[in-house]
Amino acid sequence: MKYLPLLFILTAAMAVGIFAQSADIVTTREMDRINWMEFGETVPSKIDTVLLPTGTLEPHGVVNNGADNTAPAAMAKAIAKQTNAMIAPTLPYGITGSLEGYPGAFRISEKAYRPFVKEIIEGLVKNGFRNIIILNGHGGGQTAVLQSVAEEVAIEKRVRTLVINWWSFASDVTQEVFGEDGGHAGWNETAYIQAIDATLVDQKRYNDDLATPFPRSGTWAAFPFPSSIGLYKEGEGYPKFDQKKADEYFRKVNEKVAALIIEVRRKWDMAKL
Repeated sequence: MKYLPLLFILTAAMAVGIFAQSADIVTTREMDRINWMEFGETVPSKIDTVLLPTGTLEPHGVVNNGADNTAPAAMAKAIAKQTNAMIAPTLPYGITGSLEGYPGAFRISEKAYRPFVKEIIEGLVKNGFRNIIILNGHGGGQTAVLQSVAEEVAIEKRVRTLVINWWSFASDVTQEVFGEDGGHAGWNETAYIQAIDATLVDQKRYNDDLATPFPRSGTWAAFPFPSSIGLYKEGEGYPKFDQKKADEYFRKVNEKVAALIIEVRRKWDMAKL
């Protein structure tokens, strides 16, 4: 009995420590969930970085058509506190390319997309953010547009922008976890979605014939692309649906992306930019 008070004190101390680790400086990191008063008290005095997830709607093998939105949105939530950032609402419509013809796909023209994205970024600047980090979930022509627009705003508004194509940036993590290359809706992207929400993965519909290696440059091109899974390297990247590897991949990709944001921001500060 004489040890009970000590045990109580140790238990209370542990509880305080756990709370201290989980406590945050805001009630929510999501811009569409925070109220205007708390936002004004927080941005930019305590938080001057924002994560903007961008994607599109297009087929992804046996995962959801919105995988390009699901992935960067979940990534933003996973790393927001670590990078001390707010999360802007996801921009879910994009410049879908050769998969535009599949059911459920959605395409925005560059003519419409470019000025819209630019005004969104300018709106984030107007609201006090100095570091605008675009977590892009969709490649192709969308990447070039985002990079171009982000650079324009950085120059015109004297802010700092970073565009990250997570699947490409984390290609070394793909090799580390799976021992092979990935692909559009390949093992890597499917695993990332599986880690977020396994109910979005319809394993029973899968077969290897759903996948086609992307052609080497200058060899052939088809529109629409004949498969909703495009492999980066022939014979590699077929989805395997391993939950343990999926969870590991999700964690390591997020860690790598967060580390890049923190390091780029540190070097911006060091250079007094």
